[in-house]
Amino acid sequence: MKLRHPAILAAALLPLALSFAIPASAAWLDREEAIMGTRVYVQLWSDDPDKGDAAIDAVMAEMRRIDNLMSHYKPESQLSQINANGNVRWVQVDKELFDLIKLSTHYSEITEGAFDITYASVGYLYNYPAHIRPSEDQIKAALPAVNWRNIEFDEAHHAIRFGHPGMRIDLGGIGKGYAVDRGVDILKARGIQHALVTAGGDSRFIGDHMGRPWLAAIANPDDPHDPKKVVTRIPVSDSAVSTSGDYERFFDEDGVRYHHIIDPRTGHSASKVRSATVIGPTATQTDGMSKTAFVLGADKALEIINRMPEYDAVFLTPDGRMLWSNGLRPPAARPQGAPPAPVPSDPSRVVPPAAAATTATDPRGSP
Repeated sequence: MKLRHPAILAAALLPLALSFAIPASAAWLDREEAIMGTRVYVQLWSDDPDKGDAAIDAVMAEMRRIDNLMSHYKPESQLSQINANGNVRWVQVDKELFDLIKLSTHYSEITEGAFDITYASVGYLYNYPAHIRPSEDQIKAALPAVNWRNIEFDEAHHAIRFGHPGMRIDLGGIGKGYAVDRGVDILKARGIQHALVTAGGDSRFIGDHMGRPWLAAIANPDDPHDPKKVVTRIPVSDSAVSTSGDYERFFDEDGVRYHHIIDPRTGHSASKVRSATVIGPTATQTDGMSKTAFVLGADKALEIINRMPEYDAVFLTPDGRMLWSNGLRPPAARPQGAPPAPVPSDPSRVVPPAAAATTATDPRGSP
């Protein structure tokens, strides 16, 4: 069953009474390109279309720069140089890459090893487009190299080496989120106040959608291609949202789905959830955390998420359950016969449910 990334939908339009405040040349601008092996999308509101286009140019250029630095598919990248030589010597890299690899070990620690960039020591044996998977003997031989604790760091020289033969690393589980954050930094530096930057399943929002929250919609696993049948919509502003699933790179064989989220403990595709969405301050953070539930299971992952107030999450399990973190959990139903809820002292601050769920048919329309 093939899912898709959650659609990022614009919120409802501002009342027409505010239209007089919008410059005549102001507009929503957007662009989509294929970078880092995925869909990169930028949407922003700009008072000056030329400056807005230049801002999008800068974001796309930054995405390509990061891809050239960190792609394991490009033999000339610094990450590929680590994989080629890290088992025999120290490999000096840019501080940017050094810091991101070190940050990945932080997520390995707080997720109890569920996130581990050394999964690539086994992961490289899979070829999803060609429907190739490793044998049990191949997995058994490669699995001892999967251990984030065996990445060694030389802080003084920004150098990295591996402490176990056969090790490889892959930043696919955190690199796209990092690239999204760099794109957001560029837009903010250019004065953009309302925008969306997406790379694959990782998105980050600047501000709101001109007076209303953006809505992150999570696809229904049973009907993933119908935007009218989403599982839920989550209103967000000035936040990041990352969704990981068994639908990005995969193939099915004899009723088993083999996909790119590998359990570092087994070398097999992790399957304890179908989809995991994490909300947090930055896309680097949410990208790194969104793989946890696949390996640990939804309940254990929620224990970790609920200990960190900066995160929220929604997990979809194979048996059809939808589990929420504490910050997103819907209120319990009122018992039959219970007195009505008290009326708030300031009703104007309450967002009507209908308004919160409304989405614009064209997010690039007038705000």
